[in-house]
Parts: sequence; structure tokens; C-alpha cells
Amino acid sequence: MNKVEPQDLLIGAHTSAAGGVANALLEGQKIGATTIQLFTANQKRWEGKALTEKDIDLWKETLEATGLQKIMSHDSYLINLGCPNPETLQKSQRAFREELKRCLQLGITYLNFHPGSSLKDDPEKCLDRIAENLLQVEDLAASGETRLLLETTAGQGTNMGWRFEHLAHIIEKVKARIPIGVCIDTCHIFAAGYDIRTPESWNETLEEFDRVVGLEHLYAFHLNDSLKDLGSRVDRHQPLGEGKIGLECFKFLMKDPRTRELPKYLETPGGVDAWAEEIPLLRRLSCE
Repeated sequence: MNKVEPQDLLIGAHTSAAGGVANALLEGQKIGATTIQLFTANQKRWEGKALTEKDIDLWKETLEATGLQKIMSHDSYLINLGCPNPETLQKSQRAFREELKRCLQLGITYLNFHPGSSLKDDPEKCLDRIAENLLQVEDLAASGETRLLLETTAGQGTNMGWRFEHLAHIIEKVKARIPIGVCIDTCHIFAAGYDIRTPESWNETLEEFDRVVGLEHLYAFHLNDSLKDLGSRVDRHQPLGEGKIGLECFKFLMKDPRTRELPKYLETPGGVDAWAEEIPLLRRLSCE
């Protein structure tokens, strides 16, 4: 297999869909991205605005014109598929289904989501509930190309997904029926206690991920440095190389054959101006 050239590696950021989803693609093109992540609807509201035929047509035209690939959606922060409260769970189920519908309408490759929070419930019951609720969208998930990606979390509060074992538990219960996978967030796993600061520690972490979850389930990365220390269980993103993780982590990801060609999405502070500098930085790291 031919090695992908640095300029063709899938690197992007979470761009803004303000004014229409197609605008997220244009913002990605502007900063030199080859992929993007976006919110397909307002992430702070339960009810997402339905896409019109005009929205969908313009998206498809813009996607073709920009050449961006493997687009990722991030679902609403309100959604908690592990919630023990029936009312909130019902809202979460409905909002997640609507998000998946929008992804299918747009032909989005990945729907990234935080697994859920147990609140006052037993953690294992929460993981089982998350799996059960994912299977509630089996009819939709089987009808298109969108893969659902569990995002690794930092473990703040009662958030699930900060241990690889949590992800494996969910995946084992749903993988035979829906397209599932994992997106590793570098800030989150570092805050959760997985050391990724050096090639040696990254190698150990990837080997543990492979043993517990399986590298075949790893599809994408969120790239963020961390304001807080290893194992802090606090989620605070920093620009690449300006936090507790350091640039060696990202150099490893851009060079190691297990991770080099997986799509990577920046969620670092600073917005488009920062991303326009971090994207070429990552491409340079892939050559060093």
C-alpha cells in the first residue's frame, strides 16, 4: 500500500455551521483542512432544526467542491444515553435518533458522541443502558454509511468512557448489530490516566487499547493538549504543545503506522486562526 502524502492526511478541526451546515465545510477549506467535525444542529437545545432539501443539496455540492473527506458530526452535549431519569432519557433517545437522521441525510461518515453519565446509578447498569439505547437506533444505523463512535472521556463527575473497559463493554453488546467504533480524545485519555507523552508511553497505551478494545475499533482522534495533569480527571483543552502532554505525543500520532492515516480533528482553543497554524504543524510532524 502506498504511503499517504502529508498534504493528503485527514486533518481538520471542529468548524462552525452557523448560517448553514455547508458553511462548516467552507471554513474547513479556508484553514487548509482535509476533513472537519461539526454540529449539525444547535448542541445546546433538545430540538434540532430539520434539514431542508436546499440545505442537503448545498451540503453535497460544497462537499464535492471542497474535496473534504470523512466528515464527523458531534452530537448534542445534552444527550445522555445512560441517564437513569426516564424523562431525560426519553429526550436523549429522541435527540440522538434525530442526530443520526441528519447524519444519514448528509452522508456523514462518523457520528461522535460521549457515552453517557451514570449520575447516581450503578456504573455497570449505566453501561448496559447505553448499549440498550444504541440498539434502539439499529433500524437507522443499518440503513446508511454513518458509523457511531464512542468518544473517550476524561472521567469528570460520573461520565462513563474514561476507561477502555467501559468502551469494550458497550462495543461487545452492540457490534453485531450496529456500526460502532471509538474516537480517542488525547486530552481526555491523558486526564483519565493514560500516559501519552512519549513514544514509549503511547505504545503501551495503544497496546492496552488493543488488548481491551481492539485496534480494529479505533477510527478517529480528537487532538487536544491538556491544561491539567495526568490522571486529573479534568477536561480542559490546550493548544498543541502548550499543555501537560507536549508535542511528542502528536508527532507520534502523525508518524506511527497504526495512527498516521486515521482522521484527526482539532478541538484546541483559539479557533480558526490557531487551527490554520496547527494543521500545517501536524503535517510537518508527519515528516520529521
